[in-house]
Amino acid sequence: MRVDAGGICGSDLHYYHHGGFGAVRIKHPMILGHEIAGRIAEKAPDVSDLAIGDVVAVNPGLACGHCSQCLAGRANHCTDMRFYGSAMRDPHIDGAFRQDLVCKALQCVKAVHKTPAELALSEPFAVALHAVSRAGALMGKRILVTGAGPIGTLAAVAARLNGAREVIVTDILAEPLAIALKAGADRVINSREFPEALVGLGRSIDVLIECSGNEQALRGALDLMAPCGTIVQLGLGDDVTLPQSRIVTGELSWVGSFRFREEFALAVDLIDSGKADLGALVTQRFALSDAGKAFDLASNRREAMKVLLEF
Repeated sequence: MRVDAGGICGSDLHYYHHGGFGAVRIKHPMILGHEIAGRIAEKAPDVSDLAIGDVVAVNPGLACGHCSQCLAGRANHCTDMRFYGSAMRDPHIDGAFRQDLVCKALQCVKAVHKTPAELALSEPFAVALHAVSRAGALMGKRILVTGAGPIGTLAAVAARLNGAREVIVTDILAEPLAIALKAGADRVINSREFPEALVGLGRSIDVLIECSGNEQALRGALDLMAPCGTIVQLGLGDDVTLPQSRIVTGELSWVGSFRFREEFALAVDLIDSGKADLGALVTQRFALSDAGKAFDLASNRREAMKVLLEF
């Protein structure tokens, strides 16, 4: 396939600035990028469900299909996963920020109505959809999303699509909050400038989707949880300490969310059908030749939400 567009992800930025994240470190040169879409340029003779010229979003994760996790329907936990732009294996798996990419047909999800630039958000949207699925039924519930980055904003969109009564997004910066509000959040709260607005929520939050990876955000949100509420931990940060008594007496459930499963195809369908309008998230586009500028700008949360590379 010919790659037309790719979104710069937070993990790409960690590699770019720090050479990795957590215990994962780049040991040799590696191509970055995993949020991509483009057009089929050539295909093998046995590929019958795709045609040359088709617009597709590409699932960056290629699970083995036969380990215990894959057989249990948990392909995101595949023990032999090959994920574009990841240094978790050695040798590393090169990413998809390149003009031409050879991939498996099963990784390609065809779209009919939208452009590759619009479909490049399929992967992060799938991450958000999976996080929402980890929370269980959202119909009629009040949702709090902490962290108004791309994933947090997409989580707010996903929550609305899943029947949430109200979706509130918090952050410490006004600029990403304005985009989250435009994308579909019911309310946004700057927790640094208006902490009293958070306190005013009382214990009314049914589901917290924690996307910041910040201990202070998580601890503050615990006091807003209704009894038997659910916390979905999506953001990655350092080790945290939590008040056990609050979790126990509130009968709170705290679950993790990692990548996605069948949600990738759903993300493509929701974008392609227009049911999910994610245009507000794309703040800048750069040619591949200006990738350095693109990565530097994508690191500035006041000026950028989702930055696309165009090939």
